[in-house]
Amino acid sequence: MNARTIRTNARPPISAPLLAWYDRHHRRLPWRIGPADARAGRRADPYRVWLSEIMLQQTTVQAVKPYFEAFTERWPTVEALAAAPADDIMKAWAGLGYYSRARNLKKCAETVAQAHGGRFPDDVEGLKALPGIGDYTAAAIAAIAFARPAAVVDGNVERVMTRLAAIPTPLPAAKPAIRAMVQDLLPASRPGDFAQATMDLGATICTPKRPACPLCPISEGCAAFRAGTQDEFPVKAPKAVKPVRQGAAFVAENRHGAVLLRKRAEKGLLGGMSEPPTSAWTARVDGAAGTGAAPFAADWRAAGTVTHVFTHFELRLTVYHARADFEAPAGAWWSARADLAGEALPTVMKKAIETAIPGATRKPAAAGRPNRHKE
Repeated sequence: MNARTIRTNARPPISAPLLAWYDRHHRRLPWRIGPADARAGRRADPYRVWLSEIMLQQTTVQAVKPYFEAFTERWPTVEALAAAPADDIMKAWAGLGYYSRARNLKKCAETVAQAHGGRFPDDVEGLKALPGIGDYTAAAIAAIAFARPAAVVDGNVERVMTRLAAIPTPLPAAKPAIRAMVQDLLPASRPGDFAQATMDLGATICTPKRPACPLCPISEGCAAFRAGTQDEFPVKAPKAVKPVRQGAAFVAENRHGAVLLRKRAEKGLLGGMSEPPTSAWTARVDGAAGTGAAPFAADWRAAGTVTHVFTHFELRLTVYHARADFEAPAGAWWSARADLAGEALPTVMKKAIETAIPGATRKPAAAGRPNRHKE
């Protein structure tokens, strides 16, 4: 089924009922301007739209909310973010994953501040020229922040459209046809709200399992709903089995309870982030899993194993713990227990430290208040 066939055979009049539903039931999100605010003349802030879209890549809304609020409180403008030290940004990003996004966040902010006078380009092509902004993100910013008629297609939109037209082509091969379908269905006005409405519909009604079709504002024109096959879409190609990589992490603790950390190389997986010393594992090559790979001689004792799933592989780290006292070598430092929660530690490295020293990376509770930190 090609894009032309989809546009010809599946043109349900969805924009009016979908936007009416969105006006009543839209999700209230900290980066979003609601329909009532838009009608009152308030415009979406391109900086907040951009920041949220970068954070939301491969991440859930609930996970992003506290990070977004912390970032915008600390760096309320793109100029403020551009001026921030890169290490501070990486520390604030720690735990959100996909760390190349954080590095590109800094580069993009600098480009907008220095080359564009603090103003984001208002069209798709101009946005795509910025660091870290691809097709989807450019379309989302253009539509939501600048009301450009751009087709915004994320996983939620793919699900809605494949069910709406009963598209049999498996993902990801169906992506170009879906994008063409969305472009064809875009209303002449409110393209940003149309994009957000479709995403909200996928997130709350047209869900992956047990979609609430009787509550859907566009079910009347949905081919999958009429056929009772909504659970069969989107069709997905079989997933490749992820390879498993091995490695070791060495958590050293001095007499004050500080943990030895070092900074990973700027380029590559987890680039620029902090870690306890590890063996030389990569996404393609196993690292040593024994004490022979330890960074220095000590009474290393096995503390357990942590497993972490990356996009393309699974990592299993054997964790060792030792007590040692010496001056940190070049490129490393002793991080006090109270400072560990604020270090730029990716989740897998927090897991390793917690395996060796339970509770070490938890944020201290505020005075007089319970500790609500969740791992």
